[in-house]
Amino acid sequence: MHILFIADIVGQPGRRSVARWLPELCERHPIDLAVANAENAAGGIGATPPILDELKKLGVHAFTMGNHVWRKKELVTALDSMTDIVRPANYPAGVPGRGAAVITLPDGRKAGLVNVLGRVFMEPAECPFLHAGRAVAALREETPVVLVDVHAEATSEKVAMGWHLDGKCTAVVGTHTHVQTADEWVLPLGTAFISDVGMCGPAHSVIGVERDAVIQRFLTGIPVKFNVAKGPVLFCAVLIDADEDTGRARSITRIMEREA
Repeated sequence: MHILFIADIVGQPGRRSVARWLPELCERHPIDLAVANAENAAGGIGATPPILDELKKLGVHAFTMGNHVWRKKELVTALDSMTDIVRPANYPAGVPGRGAAVITLPDGRKAGLVNVLGRVFMEPAECPFLHAGRAVAALREETPVVLVDVHAEATSEKVAMGWHLDGKCTAVVGTHTHVQTADEWVLPLGTAFISDVGMCGPAHSVIGVERDAVIQRFLTGIPVKFNVAKGPVLFCAVLIDADEDTGRARSITRIMEREA
């Protein structure tokens, strides 16, 4: 099975980058499942059902989220009915939505999807390692192919999660920092890993935000409004080739496309 994981989509520029490059990638590669992190897809923070529908029409099959999952009320009220989206599994029991799901492809094949939130330099959450391990074990009752999105700030926490789940899932991919790392590889027991997939959004920005506002904040320490930047766009993703019988990854390939 060929899985394309698309990095954090930031606002309208991020959606434009998906529209620009996803169809082309689908022509160049035999992509069976396209998953995207969409927690910033609506105006740079949060997501809405209409925007997720827009991304589905572009070819995205399922979505992961992160700490901004609760930012749009219309998504929060719809989460329980949406089977193709997972929010962090390590939020307290009883919150809307699900932290893990089985995605069924048109031909009947299945893939598991898990989302967890890191705790280092992040908002309080329950243990991502325990929740990820339990969710992966449960999903493997239905399918050996399981992808885990670790939405976390600290590289060390994401690397540790990769080793923690090596051999237990197909891939552990990091999101949240919006900067693609160059450490993609298949761990010894067969789990594909990358610390951060990167971002789909404005290339001439500071992780998606207008440069001047961010620089001013660093220079003065005074809070300013952050807006999604404009201009040329960037598309980041990873392509994972998985053995459908064992769930082991054969390869992971970084993808970065950029407008001039």
